[in-house]
Amino acid sequence: METKRTLTIDDLKNINVLTEPQPSPDGKEFAFVRQFITEEDNYNSHLFVQRFNEDTPRQWTYGPGKVLSPRYSPDGRWIVFVSAKEEKAKPQLYLLPLDGGEAKQVTKLPNGASQPYWSPDSSKILFTTSFEKGSQPDNQLNGKGDTEEKKAPLIVERLKYKSDAAGFLDETNKQLALYNLNKDAIEFITDDEFDDEPSGWSPDGKMIAYHSNKQGDEHIGSDIYMMDINTKEHYQLTDGKGIFSHGVFSPDGKKIACYGHTKQFAGATHSKLWIIDVAAHDEKKCLTDHWDVHMGDSCIGDILSGQSNPGPLWTKDGKSLLVQASVKGSTNLYNVSLNGDIEQVTSGDHHVYSLCLHQQSGKIIAGISTPVNPGEIYSSSLEDRSLNELTSMNKPFTDKVNLQTPEEIISMSKDGKSVQGWLLKPAGFTEGETYPGILEIHGGPHAMYGNTFFHELQLLAAKGYAVFYANPRGSHGYGQEFVNACRGDYGGMDYEDVMVFTDTVTDHYPWIDKQRLGVTGGSYGGFMTNWIVGHTNRFKAAATLRCISNWISFYGVSDIGYFFTEWEIGTDLLKDPDQLWKHSPLKYVNKIETPLLIMHGEKDFRCPIEQAEQLFTALKQSGKDTRFVRFPDANHELSRSGPPHLRKARLQELTQWFEKYLK
Repeated sequence: METKRTLTIDDLKNINVLTEPQPSPDGKEFAFVRQFITEEDNYNSHLFVQRFNEDTPRQWTYGPGKVLSPRYSPDGRWIVFVSAKEEKAKPQLYLLPLDGGEAKQVTKLPNGASQPYWSPDSSKILFTTSFEKGSQPDNQLNGKGDTEEKKAPLIVERLKYKSDAAGFLDETNKQLALYNLNKDAIEFITDDEFDDEPSGWSPDGKMIAYHSNKQGDEHIGSDIYMMDINTKEHYQLTDGKGIFSHGVFSPDGKKIACYGHTKQFAGATHSKLWIIDVAAHDEKKCLTDHWDVHMGDSCIGDILSGQSNPGPLWTKDGKSLLVQASVKGSTNLYNVSLNGDIEQVTSGDHHVYSLCLHQQSGKIIAGISTPVNPGEIYSSSLEDRSLNELTSMNKPFTDKVNLQTPEEIISMSKDGKSVQGWLLKPAGFTEGETYPGILEIHGGPHAMYGNTFFHELQLLAAKGYAVFYANPRGSHGYGQEFVNACRGDYGGMDYEDVMVFTDTVTDHYPWIDKQRLGVTGGSYGGFMTNWIVGHTNRFKAAATLRCISNWISFYGVSDIGYFFTEWEIGTDLLKDPDQLWKHSPLKYVNKIETPLLIMHGEKDFRCPIEQAEQLFTALKQSGKDTRFVRFPDANHELSRSGPPHLRKARLQELTQWFEKYLK
């Protein structure tokens, strides 16, 4: 039997990311997208179609560029998808005839097109594009959007003027538009000063649902709206006091289901499933108020990035909805009835990261990952509920590479809270030998480590480290009280959670050398790494990525700082700067003795690079052992979806740093 090899950094290009499964109207086949990294070190993705009674998918698009959001027309004649053929090109809509022929580009808008939704009669496609209010574009590029223009001064008059995802914002906003297949023409149906996000059509094709924040940047929230296609009248269905999204019409058109919450615990509030009565407009009912679970996918990794949320999915009879929920390290599917009864549909230690429902048959198609598989497409059913693997596109990778199966570890924190975590043994583990260990800390903090593939964790295990990671308080998956428990206490009991977890791991596995421990994390995990090395010397080396070091400056420089500091620390710069400084790792920099690697993206607007600069300067001036690595053209998503060569460079820096101090 051939021995499997150890994982490498370059294996990033051997991993397929399979996303956005979509069933055909007749239920006989499904489409999906395969994304991968090319030999030229670019991201590429293609459209595939596979019949349920066959084992091999058929590739339908080729060449460079990216494909996303495939959607079958209800009459089964077309697939619409979004594609950007070149690296800097704007994404546009393409129509692919299912009876043969090449895809036709149907939009040529200067700022691109995305988020397609078919009308029930297949005659129109609802989608989004961007333009400034009063400046509706022609459907022709005219060279705009694909060429580099001389940069003009950026005039800032609004509070929210930048975004980590989009960079500096201009005066354009996301608008709703319709493409008419019969007329081969585009109609812009909104002309707003705020972003409008579509989520679907009413069954009779007369109304659309969307969500938007029409109260301005100072208001953090969004509301569900519906719009009459003919009269262009808009109806607000939620009361402006919460964050609601993904409104979807019921099969009879009388109700809209959506996700949302009323910000009782600010950004730590569980998202719930709601039903809105369309005729009454503003009458809404929470179906999951009694279920202490967050709706949606909270599980994080470094392979599956930017997965689209389909929202709640109605069953054929309109009596229940299929939803994702993340519980104790796994993301599964649940069926929620209109009277609030909840049934688990899928079960297992895995991560359901992508899904759709063929309403007529009740067939479910889902992307599912495990710690030892990046992900494949599976089918299930509302009735049967067993899982049937449909694709095997990552089998060549998993057949050749030795991957570590995590062992679950439960630790008990000082105040009695249970903390779930896992450990990966080092590759080639041999009884009687000792090994260095590395503690990993996730970002968020309102996210969840879990049963999904994580290349970085597997890479460190392949390099000979025991890798351990946990969900301290603040993490999703363990109830509302737990996810809210870190707010106003950053560096308090959340710090105790990870330290007690470290004690539990090293006590349970005496083969881990307590004198050779490292710690690393990004975003909130970067904050916690900085905090740890300022409060203990038990780690021999540390690495911090896209970190927070100073809450005072974070308030004014982050794209979310003006509300996030209040939400998470409990105050802001104008109210209590001393409180922000108390929770800032920079305050404790003189106590840092641990060698610290600092890595940061130059274009990170979530945790801007000045956070790293301040930390590095203070450490260097104090004569401490540190190294600062800046990554050009990389934002907050560097480790997950950044330029491939920079992702590899980051992992090279990380592994070399720990090898220097822990081996």
